[in-house]
Amino acid sequence: MILSKRLLRRTDVTLILAAAAIVVMSLVIIGSATHVNTPSEERYWFVQRQGISIIVDIALAAFLMNFDYKILQRYGNHFYVFNLVLLVLVMLVGQTALGAQRWIALGPISIQPSEFSKLIMIIALAAMIEKRDKIDSIVDLVPVAAYVGVPFLLVLKQPDLGTSLVFLAIFFGMVFAAGIRLRLLFGIFAAGLAAMPVLWHFLKDYQKMRIMVFMDPNVDPLGAGYHIIQSKIAIGSGMLFGKGLFGGTQSQLNFLPENHTDFIFSVVGEELGFVGCTVLLLLYLIVLWRGIRIAQNASDTFGRLLAVGITSMIAFHVLVNVGMTMGIMPVTGIPLPLMSYGVSSLTTNIMAIAILLNIQLRRQKLLF
Repeated sequence: MILSKRLLRRTDVTLILAAAAIVVMSLVIIGSATHVNTPSEERYWFVQRQGISIIVDIALAAFLMNFDYKILQRYGNHFYVFNLVLLVLVMLVGQTALGAQRWIALGPISIQPSEFSKLIMIIALAAMIEKRDKIDSIVDLVPVAAYVGVPFLLVLKQPDLGTSLVFLAIFFGMVFAAGIRLRLLFGIFAAGLAAMPVLWHFLKDYQKMRIMVFMDPNVDPLGAGYHIIQSKIAIGSGMLFGKGLFGGTQSQLNFLPENHTDFIFSVVGEELGFVGCTVLLLLYLIVLWRGIRIAQNASDTFGRLLAVGITSMIAFHVLVNVGMTMGIMPVTGIPLPLMSYGVSSLTTNIMAIAILLNIQLRRQKLLF
């Protein structure tokens, strides 16, 4: 089925342009961050691979916009089971890298199921909550929390603390949109804070170290604190207008680790300066603003919950990723949406934007 002209006229052009601008900026920064540290014949390999992924993802996004998103609601439980199967499969046959078992090899590429699991969880949770009359007591909340808790624990087991925390952001955003009483929500936060001393003992040693270096990077300046120190140097040295593309010394001389993935915002800060960082953050602000507006104007509860879940996911990613590069958040290793290099992350976020556009297109019943 092809979108009718009437539907196309209602497309959220602002959201599309903001997301597209971030993606284009991503290709430029990835190219700048990686061109020195790769052999000449593979100098733009990362850019080429990301570009191919973008083309494939745009085609996938067009497909997602060609059917009524409400169809997803019918298969909420199926998505949930598929999600669990994927996460268990990672534990059984997944590849290990950087001390974590998160990837499944599919020929020449590797996918990270935990990235896709966030969007799948949003769809499944929206379908579940929509069927419930209300969530205004702890009794109503427990089944919902347990529903999210299973994939949360499977991701935490990999271990992937950053992605598991995204599940919590999605959970709180969606139950808030479902009408949970604020007193109950604040009570959960208070209980979580009170439980932190106990949860500390369940963290792995490297996770404890990340929290310690967040408080003081000089605790381990050549180890766990190295990323934060180099990132802050990179961002600070960019000053107002930056050192120019391909001119960042921290990135180009390989002082800044993971400069095309988790710490790509540091490259933006060093090479494009405060102005470049501001432009990028304004683009994210536009995406989040449109996500909120789409949620407000959704024609049904399921669409509203989907939009809130997706917006919560993107907002948490931006907040934590930018925060950790500036040293105001612990390093958790979650990518910057639409910016960081990575096929799984890019595909997940473009699909999420496509679903937002789908909800926007069909926000009035007359358009079905």
